[in-house]
Amino acid sequence: MSRRDQIIDQLGSIPAMPVVVDKLRQLLADPDVDFRELADVLKYDPGMTANLLRLANSAYFGFRTQADNIRQCVSRLGTKRMGELVMTAAVGPVMQGQIKGYDLPAGELWKHSIAVAIGTEQLAGLLGLQIPEDAFTAGLLHDIGKIIMGTFIEVDTGPILELVEEQGVTFDEAERQVLGIDHAEIGALLFEKWNFPSAIINTARWHHAPQNFGAESLVLNLVHIADSVSMMSGIGTGQDGLAYRISDKILEKLPINNQIIEACAFETMIKVNELSDLYRIA
Repeated sequence: MSRRDQIIDQLGSIPAMPVVVDKLRQLLADPDVDFRELADVLKYDPGMTANLLRLANSAYFGFRTQADNIRQCVSRLGTKRMGELVMTAAVGPVMQGQIKGYDLPAGELWKHSIAVAIGTEQLAGLLGLQIPEDAFTAGLLHDIGKIIMGTFIEVDTGPILELVEEQGVTFDEAERQVLGIDHAEIGALLFEKWNFPSAIINTARWHHAPQNFGAESLVLNLVHIADSVSMMSGIGTGQDGLAYRISDKILEKLPINNQIIEACAFETMIKVNELSDLYRIA
């Protein structure tokens, strides 16, 4: 069995997304969600309820009065944003750990993921574009493959880094040459297994090479740029931090300039600090 096949085979050992998260995402996909049904699901997971209330009451959203229950949260934020918070609350604890294979200290992947999620929406606003569906969640989950490769499989990135230094290839290209697969593809394969929306799957798979995606995807292009802005801001720079390149073809499609990048980085950093405080990340 090839190293690639061995890695893919180990996807079967990764725990499935908690049932309560799947159920909440399904319910919150309906703008007219039944609050009694929502309460029935959440009563079995008080930890999720507490985390949702903490997120909804954070400085990030800036409400003057506190929301005391999930119904108030949904009324203020809407079902779409609440669905995003469900995913944030679900993956936050997993992303806060150290990612050994990528030399990412505890909390760094979480900060990077939040930064890309927020930056993706910020970029859309700065460019005068409507925020695409699933933009926040696609940004939040784009690097899930690093958890799989670095924590569950514990790949040895030594030979990958040697290839980056000796041949000047990007980190994801070196991953493919050494392992037969990169963290972007393994993340996409996991999302396919979990039956996630295609926008999230495609963003995970192509976020380092959006020019190779066979169709047009605004959310993918925005996540690609937001990922680079986050790296340039020093958020989420492990061993692979600077070994990626922004696609010239995507820069031709989006009128990005230094002013937009600086504004995006500034606003994103403020909002990341507001959300990071909830999880006590330094």
